[in-house]
Amino acid sequence: MRREAKADGAFEVGGDHRITPNGLPGPFGRLNLSFRTGRVAVATGLLGCLGFAALGAVPAATAEVAAGKTTVVTSADRAQAGAATRSVDRTGLTKSAAKPQQKAAAQAAPVVKKQVAGLTVKQTANARAIVEAGKEMNLPKKAMVIALSTAMQESNLYNLGSTVIPESQTVPNEGLGSDHDSVGLFQQRSSTGWGPVKKLMQPKFAATQFYKGLVNVPGWQNMPVTYAAQAVQVSAYPYAYAKHEGKATAVVNELLK
Repeated sequence: MRREAKADGAFEVGGDHRITPNGLPGPFGRLNLSFRTGRVAVATGLLGCLGFAALGAVPAATAEVAAGKTTVVTSADRAQAGAATRSVDRTGLTKSAAKPQQKAAAQAAPVVKKQVAGLTVKQTANARAIVEAGKEMNLPKKAMVIALSTAMQESNLYNLGSTVIPESQTVPNEGLGSDHDSVGLFQQRSSTGWGPVKKLMQPKFAATQFYKGLVNVPGWQNMPVTYAAQAVQVSAYPYAYAKHEGKATAVVNELLK
């Protein structure tokens, strides 16, 4: 068998058969080389795929970690939200604690009755003004009963102007009378020194003027209501006030509650 060296490092055996550096005949050598090369290529390809997979896994893992962090943050947020909700729920205790204050406020500001003892709204308002004036002067209940009995007789507890005094008609009034120049709840006369017409048309002022006259009557506290009223008013009907005493007493009792 003839062996000739070739430029590529192979030896030619016989005719066209070649011996490759690995000692195998040409075709098998080429096959073996191709096989080994293929294995290397496959291995390289697998490594490449694994590399890409690894690279792909990193973002995925990162995403999972990020997602895990997001979940943790969300849980923390939920915990905070739960705490906030519990805090809000505790306001029920605050409301409960505030109830006594609300009750105290309600007691401090009682509801004002618009009508008492069968009076109309306007009559009740005028009666209240008379009682308030008496309270401001620190007068006893009997003084208020006398004043109310007088106003019930003189004006039926309505704030009357006068057809004789045009000035009395320019201010708020609840009707007109015509007994000389008498005006207001007590039918007081400006011309006899009770005060200015417009002032006498103010219920509380008129009541105050009446009380001033009453306290100047000696022994008024021990007088029957009608006598005390007559001592102030000097009316043509001195006993007319007596019939209003019972009603006046009921009204005063209601308004002093």
